[in-house]
Amino acid sequence: MTKPHDKLRGWAAARKAILAGLRFTSLRLRLVVVFGLVALTAAVSASGIAYWLNREAVLTRAQDAALKDFRQQMQNRAGALPGDVSQAELQATAEQMANSSQRYSVLLVAEKKGGGQIVGYSDLDAFTLAKVPGSLQKAVNKKQPLTSGNKSPYHLYWQRTVDHNTPYLVGGAKVIGGGPTGYMLKSLEPEAKDLSSLGWSLAIATGLALIGSALLAQAAATTVLKPVHRLGVAARRLGEGKLDTRLRVSGTDELADLSRTFNRTAENLEKKVADMSARDEASRRFVADMSHELRTPLTAITAVTEVLEEELDAETGSVDPMIEPAVRLVVSETRRLNDLVENLMEVTRFDAGTARLVLDDVDIADQITACIDARAWLDAVELDAERGIMVRLDPRRLDVILANLIGNALKHGGSPVGVSVRLEDAQLVIAVRDHGPGIPEDVLPHVFDRFYKASASRPRSEGSGLGLSIALENAHIHRGEITAANSPEGGAIFTLWLPRDGGETEGTEDEPAEGGQA
Repeated sequence: MTKPHDKLRGWAAARKAILAGLRFTSLRLRLVVVFGLVALTAAVSASGIAYWLNREAVLTRAQDAALKDFRQQMQNRAGALPGDVSQAELQATAEQMANSSQRYSVLLVAEKKGGGQIVGYSDLDAFTLAKVPGSLQKAVNKKQPLTSGNKSPYHLYWQRTVDHNTPYLVGGAKVIGGGPTGYMLKSLEPEAKDLSSLGWSLAIATGLALIGSALLAQAAATTVLKPVHRLGVAARRLGEGKLDTRLRVSGTDELADLSRTFNRTAENLEKKVADMSARDEASRRFVADMSHELRTPLTAITAVTEVLEEELDAETGSVDPMIEPAVRLVVSETRRLNDLVENLMEVTRFDAGTARLVLDDVDIADQITACIDARAWLDAVELDAERGIMVRLDPRRLDVILANLIGNALKHGGSPVGVSVRLEDAQLVIAVRDHGPGIPEDVLPHVFDRFYKASASRPRSEGSGLGLSIALENAHIHRGEITAANSPEGGAIFTLWLPRDGGETEGTEDEPAEGGQA
């Protein structure tokens, strides 16, 4: 039968395992993400820089070539036109200029003698004066003052524009000396298509770099995390008590140094635990031997004290009244010493793992009543238990548990002591509650410790400090548990949990049935 604290331990272990798996997975994920981000940042940066440099180079090259050709055409053709040029001459000159290898449209504007403007188009549908930005027209027609740094009153100006999602280069210049003003319009769509192809190529290269970095990160994560995983498994095995766990060490990197450190730590821990186990075994053997050696003289002393006690209780009064207190002290201390030796022997059996259960089906109400009656506690204990609750357990060990819990409650809390019995999820629950001051909070974690006494100023107080510890061991051998707490209504409450079927069969002895074997 699984106890509540066993279930909690199982859930805690499962939770730890799940969290360990999640941590391992997240570490791998973080490595892949970091590699991917680094590769993506590097690829995007390289692609962006490459695209920007190529874009500027392509556009500048196309722009410079077109503007240089337009400047020469303005000097050679537009500059050769007469001052009283006609519209036909402007039209013809614009068409000649547009036949350049740079493939741009031309617009020439000249002033009439009587006022007004005449305009010559190379392509009226593609390029009109309305497509020339006003700021560009103003800059082209503005006469600049002549200085030592400026030898010409007019300059060539250009501007990039976009019309219906198509990029264009617009340039303009004015012929010095009263000649016409010329404008050119060159489509940059071929260059834009080249740049778009370049951008897609760089994007594909970035994607391939990201995929490659993810694969590389996966390989690197596997290489790095495999030793870490082995180290985690070894650490868990070491935590489970398998102190001979060691890691195989190869290489000279940091992980190899970590593995060597782990192996040295495990080796030192194994030696320390072996030394402690040897000392603990020697201590247990000493206590067991001492207990056995004390039993023989203690038996004789007990017999003598029983005779002395009978003499004290006799009506003849054969004992000198002067020594009567000393005799009574010897009798009580002998009994206390006898109980201490018995408790020590019981503790050594628990430590050695030789304690066994003798299971029997008992009525729990009758069993508790017998325990109380045997110690003359009927007037001091209030029992709340239904008859007919059958439980399979060791009656002698249950008697030890109840005697310790009820006796402890009577000693520290006074009477009456309440004992209640109930069933919860196929488990027997026995609660022992007193009406005393309760257990101090700093004492609660230690109430089941061996030889622990709440008051250090009373080392000679009644009891050996082993009673509750032995009660807890008897509960554990039944696969049960005992908890201690303070009741909200006042007083201390000890709760015993036992499985109804006597727990697991390992470490138990059933009495033989008729015609059968144990």
